[in-house]
Amino acid sequence: MNLGHQVAAFMVVLAGIFTISGHAHPSLNFNLSGSAWSSFYNLSGCHKGEHVPGLTAIKQYLHTFGYIPQNLNFTDDFDDSLESAIKTYQQNFRLNATGSLDSGTVRQMMSPRCGVPDVVNGTTTMMRSRGLSSVMRYTFFPGNPRWPVWKRNLTYAIRPGTFSTSDDTAARAVFARAFARWAAATTLSFTESTSYSTADIRIAFFGGDHGDGEPFDGALGTLAHAFSPPDGRLHLDAAELWVVSGNSRLGIDLESVAVHEIGHVLGLGHSSDEAAIMFPTITTGTRRVELATDDIMGIQELYGANSNAGSTASSPVTQENEQNGAGNKQNGAGGSSLGSVWARAGGLVLGALLLIS
Repeated sequence: MNLGHQVAAFMVVLAGIFTISGHAHPSLNFNLSGSAWSSFYNLSGCHKGEHVPGLTAIKQYLHTFGYIPQNLNFTDDFDDSLESAIKTYQQNFRLNATGSLDSGTVRQMMSPRCGVPDVVNGTTTMMRSRGLSSVMRYTFFPGNPRWPVWKRNLTYAIRPGTFSTSDDTAARAVFARAFARWAAATTLSFTESTSYSTADIRIAFFGGDHGDGEPFDGALGTLAHAFSPPDGRLHLDAAELWVVSGNSRLGIDLESVAVHEIGHVLGLGHSSDEAAIMFPTITTGTRRVELATDDIMGIQELYGANSNAGSTASSPVTQENEQNGAGNKQNGAGGSSLGSVWARAGGLVLGALLLIS
């Protein structure tokens, strides 16, 4: 069976899994055609002075991530405020700051991303001046919140009932690895707790509006969000197709997102370094789990270095791209691997297997 037939067969399975969320995933590739923001594609090339249907959605997107501070009665006019917001966005993502919706900017906006804003209270957190250390791009939440000095062993728990019995062990292992990556670089340690209500860090999968003022928007939009210390809440979108192991162009790597959101729970903001864990976006088929130097410098500024471990790390980013046939070599995976792909529905995570060759 070739890859096309395997994907087609797998999509039949997905259609059943996603009946609760109202739709099944299309077959995705790197063009992000299934993104929650895929309609932005039609706005490529727009610039100030134009009136184009759909610009209201761009303004709402930029408001969500802090670039337009007030939720005004948005129109489809490309006005001064939109141009200014787009320029700030382009500067944060190290794009050419034209203020127009060029193709590179639109493509970046369509990418699945973290729900934590890039701009807080009108101040961007992704372009902080560092003087002699300007090469470092890590940032913190306003006020530099962190866990108190007397709390260096943090407990975490996953919301009860999230996973089926057969899925539980593998899913917990993903989060254990994600926490271990931060522990290796800092003075912090992490212990899984059996008490969700009393754990320092509380992990849960939710769909849509879940009561924290930050509703999820469906597959391949806002993937997850977390709150600054010492809040401890870490939420992931239940509508996503989460990849737990192996490779898949169809879903988002769970460990990559977990490592990123833990960074927020510990006090890091977003980084404009595309190789960093704390870069805001990630695409399907990408696995980014190793702390980059930027991440390590940032977390050690908050908590100090782990005296029992080295302070350097590589930052491999692997991506399956059917345009160039590149395979994910992470963990020894070559051109043929068995991926465990998980999707959540009805309060449980359902497992399915996709053979990629």
